[in-house]
Amino acid sequence: MLVIQSYPVAIMMCIVTMLCWGSWANTQKLASKQWKFQLFYWDYCIGVVLISLIAGVTVGSSGSVGRSFIVDLQQATLVAIGFAFLGGVVFNLANILLVTAIDIAGMAVAFPIGIGIALVEGVIINYILKPEGNPILLFVGVAAITVAIIIDAMAYKKMGDSQQKTTGKGITLSVVAGVLMGLFYYLVQRGIASDFINPEAGMMGPYAAVFIFSIGVFLSSFIWNTIVMAKPFVGEPVPFGDYFKKGNPKLHLIGIIGGVIWGVGMSVNNMAAGTAGPAISYGLGQGATMVAALWGVFIWKEFKSAPAGTNKLITLMFALFLIGLGLIIAAK
Repeated sequence: MLVIQSYPVAIMMCIVTMLCWGSWANTQKLASKQWKFQLFYWDYCIGVVLISLIAGVTVGSSGSVGRSFIVDLQQATLVAIGFAFLGGVVFNLANILLVTAIDIAGMAVAFPIGIGIALVEGVIINYILKPEGNPILLFVGVAAITVAIIIDAMAYKKMGDSQQKTTGKGITLSVVAGVLMGLFYYLVQRGIASDFINPEAGMMGPYAAVFIFSIGVFLSSFIWNTIVMAKPFVGEPVPFGDYFKKGNPKLHLIGIIGGVIWGVGMSVNNMAAGTAGPAISYGLGQGATMVAALWGVFIWKEFKSAPAGTNKLITLMFALFLIGLGLIIAAK
Protein backbone atom coordinates (compact mmCIF):
# COMPACT_ATOMS: atom_id res chain seq x y z
CA MET A 1 0.00 0.00 0.00
CA LEU A 2 1.02 3.61 -0.42
CA VAL A 3 2.58 4.85 2.84
CA ILE A 4 3.41 8.47 3.66
CA GLN A 5 6.82 8.69 5.34
CA SER A 6 7.54 12.42 4.97
CA TYR A 7 6.26 14.81 7.67
CA PRO A 8 5.78 17.75 5.23
CA VAL A 9 3.75 15.48 2.93
CA ALA A 10 1.72 14.27 5.91
CA ILE A 11 0.96 17.91 6.80
CA MET A 12 -0.13 18.55 3.20
CA MET A 13 -2.51 15.58 3.50
CA CYS A 14 -3.93 17.04 6.73
CA ILE A 15 -4.53 20.33 4.93
CA VAL A 16 -6.34 18.39 2.20
CA THR A 17 -8.47 16.90 4.98
CA MET A 18 -9.22 20.37 6.27
CA LEU A 19 -10.29 21.51 2.80
CA CYS A 20 -12.46 18.43 2.25
CA TRP A 21 -14.13 18.43 5.68
CA GLY A 22 -14.74 22.16 5.39
CA SER A 23 -16.18 21.93 1.87
CA TRP A 24 -18.48 18.90 1.65
CA ALA A 25 -21.41 20.76 3.21
CA ASN A 26 -21.53 23.01 0.14
CA THR A 27 -23.12 20.10 -1.70
CA GLN A 28 -25.87 19.89 0.91
CA LYS A 29 -26.37 23.66 0.59
CA LEU A 30 -26.73 23.26 -3.18
CA ALA A 31 -29.42 20.60 -2.76
CA SER A 32 -31.22 21.98 0.30
CA LYS A 33 -33.90 23.95 -1.55
CA GLN A 34 -35.23 20.80 -3.23
CA TRP A 35 -34.00 18.05 -0.95
CA LYS A 36 -34.39 17.43 2.79
CA PHE A 37 -31.14 16.82 4.65
CA GLN A 38 -32.28 13.33 5.64
CA LEU A 39 -32.71 12.37 1.97
CA PHE A 40 -29.42 13.99 0.96
CA TYR A 41 -27.72 12.00 3.73
CA TRP A 42 -28.40 8.60 2.13
CA ASP A 43 -26.45 9.59 -0.98
CA TYR A 44 -23.75 11.20 1.16
CA CYS A 45 -23.21 7.87 2.98
CA ILE A 46 -23.02 6.03 -0.34
CA GLY A 47 -20.33 8.46 -1.48
CA VAL A 48 -18.27 7.83 1.69
CA VAL A 49 -18.37 4.06 1.08
CA LEU A 50 -17.53 4.37 -2.61
CA ILE A 51 -14.45 6.54 -2.17
CA SER A 52 -13.08 4.39 0.68
CA LEU A 53 -13.45 1.29 -1.50
CA ILE A 54 -11.83 3.00 -4.49
CA ALA A 55 -8.93 4.18 -2.31
CA GLY A 56 -8.49 0.66 -0.97
CA VAL A 57 -8.33 -1.14 -4.30
CA THR A 58 -6.06 1.51 -5.88
CA VAL A 59 -3.47 3.23 -3.67
CA GLY A 60 -4.25 0.84 -0.82
CA SER A 61 -3.22 -2.09 -3.01
CA SER A 62 -0.17 -0.55 -4.67
CA GLY A 63 3.45 -0.29 -3.61
CA SER A 64 5.74 -2.83 -2.00
CA VAL A 65 5.42 -1.98 1.71
CA GLY A 66 2.75 -2.87 4.23
CA ARG A 67 -0.19 -5.14 3.48
CA SER A 68 -2.47 -4.74 0.48
CA PHE A 69 -6.10 -3.74 1.07
CA ILE A 70 -7.76 -7.16 0.64
CA VAL A 71 -5.08 -9.04 2.59
CA ASP A 72 -5.36 -6.44 5.33
CA LEU A 73 -9.11 -6.97 5.63
CA GLN A 74 -8.75 -10.75 5.64
CA GLN A 75 -6.24 -10.85 8.51
CA ALA A 76 -7.89 -8.19 10.71
CA THR A 77 -9.23 -9.34 14.07
CA LEU A 78 -12.85 -8.79 15.06
CA VAL A 79 -11.67 -6.39 17.75
CA ALA A 80 -9.85 -4.14 15.24
CA ILE A 81 -12.78 -4.30 12.82
CA GLY A 82 -15.18 -3.58 15.67
CA PHE A 83 -13.34 -0.42 16.72
CA ALA A 84 -13.29 0.99 13.16
CA PHE A 85 -16.95 0.05 12.61
CA LEU A 86 -17.95 1.63 15.94
CA GLY A 87 -16.08 4.77 14.94
CA GLY A 88 -18.36 5.02 11.89
CA VAL A 89 -21.49 4.49 13.99
CA VAL A 90 -20.43 7.15 16.51
CA PHE A 91 -19.41 9.65 13.81
CA ASN A 92 -22.72 9.19 12.03
CA LEU A 93 -24.76 9.94 15.14
CA ALA A 94 -22.57 12.96 15.95
CA ASN A 95 -22.90 14.35 12.43
CA ILE A 96 -26.70 14.04 12.39
CA LEU A 97 -27.05 15.53 15.89
CA LEU A 98 -24.81 18.48 14.98
CA VAL A 99 -26.88 19.33 11.91
CA THR A 100 -30.04 19.06 13.99
CA ALA A 101 -28.53 21.32 16.66
CA ILE A 102 -27.76 23.92 13.99
CA ASP A 103 -31.39 23.79 12.87
CA ILE A 104 -32.63 24.33 16.42
CA ALA A 105 -30.11 26.70 18.00
CA GLY A 106 -28.38 28.22 14.98
CA MET A 107 -24.79 27.99 13.78
CA ALA A 108 -23.64 30.67 16.24
CA VAL A 109 -24.47 28.35 19.16
CA ALA A 110 -24.13 24.82 17.78
CA PHE A 111 -20.76 25.18 16.03
CA PRO A 112 -18.63 26.63 18.84
CA ILE A 113 -20.10 24.18 21.35
CA GLY A 114 -20.05 21.09 19.14
CA ILE A 115 -16.84 21.57 17.16
CA GLY A 116 -15.06 23.25 20.07
CA ILE A 117 -15.66 20.24 22.31
CA ALA A 118 -14.77 17.83 19.49
CA LEU A 119 -11.50 19.61 18.72
CA VAL A 120 -10.23 19.76 22.31
CA GLU A 121 -11.44 16.28 23.29
CA GLY A 122 -10.21 14.68 20.07
CA VAL A 123 -6.70 16.08 20.33
CA ILE A 124 -6.40 15.12 24.02
CA ILE A 125 -7.51 11.51 23.69
CA ASN A 126 -5.59 10.95 20.45
CA TYR A 127 -2.46 12.39 22.05
CA ILE A 128 -2.93 9.96 24.94
CA LEU A 129 -3.29 7.13 22.40
CA LYS A 130 -0.07 8.12 20.63
CA PRO A 131 1.83 10.97 22.34
CA GLU A 132 3.79 12.53 19.50
CA GLY A 133 4.86 16.16 19.18
CA ASN A 134 5.47 19.01 21.62
CA PRO A 135 2.37 19.09 23.86
CA ILE A 136 2.71 22.81 24.68
CA LEU A 137 2.80 23.88 21.03
CA LEU A 138 0.07 21.38 20.16
CA PHE A 139 -2.40 22.44 22.83
CA VAL A 140 -1.72 26.18 22.51
CA GLY A 141 -2.40 25.76 18.79
CA VAL A 142 -5.64 23.93 19.57
CA ALA A 143 -6.60 26.72 21.99
CA ALA A 144 -6.01 29.35 19.29
CA ILE A 145 -8.21 27.49 16.82
CA THR A 146 -10.90 27.00 19.49
CA VAL A 147 -10.93 30.78 20.13
CA ALA A 148 -11.12 31.34 16.37
CA ILE A 149 -14.22 29.09 16.24
CA ILE A 150 -15.82 31.10 19.06
CA ILE A 151 -15.08 34.37 17.24
CA ASP A 152 -16.58 32.84 14.09
CA ALA A 153 -19.76 32.21 16.10
CA MET A 154 -19.73 35.80 17.37
CA ALA A 155 -19.52 37.04 13.78
CA TYR A 156 -22.55 34.95 12.81
CA LYS A 157 -24.34 36.22 15.91
CA LYS A 158 -23.87 39.84 14.81
CA MET A 159 -25.61 39.03 11.54
CA GLY A 160 -28.92 38.79 13.37
CA ASP A 161 -30.52 36.89 10.48
CA SER A 162 -31.03 33.65 12.35
CA GLN A 163 -34.52 33.14 13.69
CA GLN A 164 -33.63 30.12 15.76
CA LYS A 165 -33.98 30.31 19.50
CA THR A 166 -31.21 29.12 21.76
CA THR A 167 -33.07 26.38 23.53
CA GLY A 168 -31.96 23.85 26.10
CA LYS A 169 -32.59 21.14 23.52
CA GLY A 170 -30.29 22.81 20.99
CA ILE A 171 -27.47 23.26 23.50
CA THR A 172 -27.84 19.69 24.78
CA LEU A 173 -27.68 18.28 21.25
CA SER A 174 -24.60 20.42 20.53
CA VAL A 175 -22.80 19.08 23.60
CA VAL A 176 -23.66 15.45 22.83
CA ALA A 177 -22.65 15.90 19.18
CA GLY A 178 -19.32 17.45 20.22
CA VAL A 179 -18.48 14.66 22.68
CA LEU A 180 -19.25 11.98 20.08
CA MET A 181 -17.44 13.85 17.29
CA GLY A 182 -14.33 14.04 19.45
CA LEU A 183 -14.47 10.30 20.11
CA PHE A 184 -14.96 8.74 16.67
CA TYR A 185 -11.42 9.30 15.35
CA TYR A 186 -9.92 7.73 18.48
CA LEU A 187 -12.07 4.63 17.98
CA VAL A 188 -10.90 4.25 14.37
CA GLN A 189 -7.28 4.65 15.46
CA ARG A 190 -7.71 1.81 17.96
CA GLY A 191 -8.13 -0.53 15.00
CA ILE A 192 -5.17 0.81 13.02
CA ALA A 193 -1.60 -0.51 13.19
CA SER A 194 1.03 1.77 14.76
CA ASP A 195 3.51 1.02 11.96
CA PHE A 196 2.11 1.03 8.42
CA ILE A 197 5.29 -0.42 6.87
CA ASN A 198 5.50 -3.37 9.27
CA PRO A 199 1.93 -3.54 10.65
CA GLU A 200 1.11 -5.70 13.65
CA ALA A 201 -0.82 -8.90 12.96
CA GLY A 202 -4.55 -8.44 13.40
CA MET A 203 -4.47 -4.65 13.13
CA MET A 204 -5.45 -2.79 9.97
CA GLY A 205 -3.76 -0.27 7.74
CA PRO A 206 -5.48 3.08 7.09
CA TYR A 207 -7.28 1.99 3.90
CA ALA A 208 -8.95 -1.08 5.38
CA ALA A 209 -9.84 0.79 8.57
CA VAL A 210 -11.47 3.69 6.71
CA PHE A 211 -13.44 1.23 4.57
CA ILE A 212 -14.79 -0.54 7.68
CA PHE A 213 -15.50 2.89 9.17
CA SER A 214 -17.52 3.81 6.07
CA ILE A 215 -19.56 0.62 6.36
CA GLY A 216 -20.33 1.63 9.94
CA VAL A 217 -21.49 5.04 8.71
CA PHE A 218 -23.71 3.54 6.01
CA LEU A 219 -25.31 0.74 8.03
CA SER A 220 -25.94 2.91 11.10
CA SER A 221 -27.85 5.34 8.89
CA PHE A 222 -30.63 2.75 8.79
CA ILE A 223 -30.95 3.44 12.52
CA TRP A 224 -29.98 7.10 13.06
CA ASN A 225 -31.23 8.59 9.81
CA THR A 226 -34.41 6.50 9.87
CA ILE A 227 -35.16 7.85 13.35
CA VAL A 228 -34.68 11.49 12.37
CA MET A 229 -36.79 10.93 9.26
CA ALA A 230 -39.68 9.50 11.28
CA LYS A 231 -39.25 11.68 14.38
CA PRO A 232 -37.27 14.80 13.42
CA PHE A 233 -36.35 17.23 16.19
CA VAL A 234 -37.64 20.05 13.97
CA GLY A 235 -40.05 20.02 11.03
CA GLU A 236 -42.34 17.36 9.65
CA PRO A 237 -41.54 13.65 9.21
CA VAL A 238 -39.82 12.78 5.93
CA PRO A 239 -41.31 9.75 4.11
CA PHE A 240 -38.90 7.19 2.67
CA GLY A 241 -40.82 7.37 -0.58
CA ASP A 242 -39.61 10.94 -1.14
CA TYR A 243 -36.11 9.60 -1.83
CA PHE A 244 -37.45 8.08 -5.06
CA LYS A 245 -40.35 10.44 -5.79
CA LYS A 246 -38.53 13.74 -5.33
CA GLY A 247 -35.03 12.58 -6.17
CA ASN A 248 -33.45 12.95 -9.60
CA PRO A 249 -30.01 12.00 -10.95
CA LYS A 250 -28.63 15.48 -10.30
CA LEU A 251 -29.69 15.53 -6.64
CA HIS A 252 -28.40 12.00 -6.04
CA LEU A 253 -25.09 12.87 -7.69
CA ILE A 254 -24.69 15.99 -5.55
CA GLY A 255 -25.14 13.90 -2.39
CA ILE A 256 -22.67 11.24 -3.54
CA ILE A 257 -20.11 13.93 -4.42
CA GLY A 258 -20.55 15.37 -0.92
CA GLY A 259 -19.76 11.96 0.59
CA VAL A 260 -16.79 11.48 -1.74
CA ILE A 261 -15.35 14.86 -0.70
CA TRP A 262 -15.66 14.06 3.00
CA GLY A 263 -14.36 10.51 2.45
CA VAL A 264 -11.25 11.76 0.63
CA GLY A 265 -10.50 13.89 3.67
CA MET A 266 -10.91 10.94 6.03
CA SER A 267 -8.74 8.67 3.87
CA VAL A 268 -5.78 11.03 3.49
CA ASN A 269 -6.00 12.02 7.16
CA ASN A 270 -5.56 8.43 8.29
CA MET A 271 -2.72 8.00 5.80
CA ALA A 272 -1.03 11.04 7.36
CA ALA A 273 -1.63 9.93 10.96
CA GLY A 274 1.07 7.27 10.72
CA THR A 275 3.73 9.97 10.31
CA ALA A 276 2.20 13.09 11.85
CA GLY A 277 0.51 11.27 14.73
CA PRO A 278 -3.26 11.06 15.27
CA ALA A 279 -3.47 14.10 17.57
CA ILE A 280 -1.85 16.45 15.04
CA SER A 281 -3.76 14.90 12.11
CA TYR A 282 -7.10 15.22 13.87
CA GLY A 283 -6.37 18.71 15.18
CA LEU A 284 -5.49 20.02 11.72
CA GLY A 285 -8.46 18.24 10.15
CA GLN A 286 -10.91 19.90 12.54
CA GLY A 287 -9.67 23.27 11.35
CA ALA A 288 -12.26 22.58 8.65
CA THR A 289 -14.59 25.00 10.44
CA MET A 290 -12.45 27.87 9.20
CA VAL A 291 -12.52 26.52 5.66
CA ALA A 292 -16.31 26.46 5.89
CA ALA A 293 -16.17 30.07 7.09
CA LEU A 294 -14.07 30.96 4.02
CA TRP A 295 -16.78 29.52 1.79
CA GLY A 296 -19.36 31.53 3.69
CA VAL A 297 -17.42 34.79 3.41
CA PHE A 298 -16.14 34.67 -0.16
CA ILE A 299 -18.48 32.34 -2.08
CA TRP A 300 -21.87 32.42 -0.37
CA LYS A 301 -21.44 36.08 0.69
CA GLU A 302 -22.99 35.36 4.07
CA PHE A 303 -21.46 38.52 5.58
CA LYS A 304 -22.27 40.84 2.69
CA SER A 305 -24.78 42.82 4.77
CA ALA A 306 -23.09 42.33 8.11
CA PRO A 307 -23.17 45.22 10.63
CA ALA A 308 -20.14 47.36 11.47
CA GLY A 309 -17.43 45.52 13.35
CA THR A 310 -18.11 42.12 11.81
CA ASN A 311 -15.16 42.36 9.40
CA LYS A 312 -12.80 42.94 12.33
CA LEU A 313 -14.06 39.76 13.96
CA ILE A 314 -13.59 37.84 10.69
CA THR A 315 -10.03 39.16 10.35
CA LEU A 316 -9.18 38.24 13.96
CA MET A 317 -10.74 34.81 13.46
CA PHE A 318 -8.56 33.98 10.47
CA ALA A 319 -5.44 35.39 12.15
CA LEU A 320 -5.93 33.15 15.19
CA PHE A 321 -6.68 30.21 12.92
CA LEU A 322 -3.41 30.66 11.02
CA ILE A 323 -1.47 31.05 14.29
CA GLY A 324 -3.06 27.89 15.67
CA LEU A 325 -2.38 26.04 12.43
CA GLY A 326 1.28 27.04 12.52
CA LEU A 327 1.69 25.96 16.14
CA ILE A 328 0.14 22.54 15.51
CA ILE A 329 2.41 21.98 12.50
CA ALA A 330 5.46 23.12 14.51
CA ALA A 331 4.55 20.74 17.35
CA LYS A 332 6.41 17.95 15.58
